[in-house]
Amino acid sequence: MGVELSELQALDIWRRAVVQSVRRDAPDLSARQMALLLSVYLTPPPHTVRGLADILNVSKPAITRAVSRLSELELVRRKTDEADRRSVLIQRTVRGSVFLREYGELIATAARGESKGDGSALPQQY
Repeated sequence: MGVELSELQALDIWRRAVVQSVRRDAPDLSARQMALLLSVYLTPPPHTVRGLADILNVSKPAITRAVSRLSELELVRRKTDEADRRSVLIQRTVRGSVFLREYGELIATAARGESKGDGSALPQQY
């Protein structure tokens, strides 16, 4: 399913979704935290700190910090890998699934141009 968008149209959809997300009573995630969360939910498990660091091309300590924050928010959880007790798996949670489903709805709404009270949208010629 290909959708033709200009760079400005894509940015405006993103802006409208972000504006709506900051108005909700929901966690305000950094770009790194959101990228990690999306990677855990949209790519096949298992997920480890090392694997996520490789996927996102960032350091393991940066992933560990992001996982800690997402764990505090109960959007992911850590679990010791039974096959290798030295390894920790990063797993999905129900709360994280709900958060991302709602965020996806915000993006879909913004893409349809249905966001209310988000400031002026780009003029149609864009």
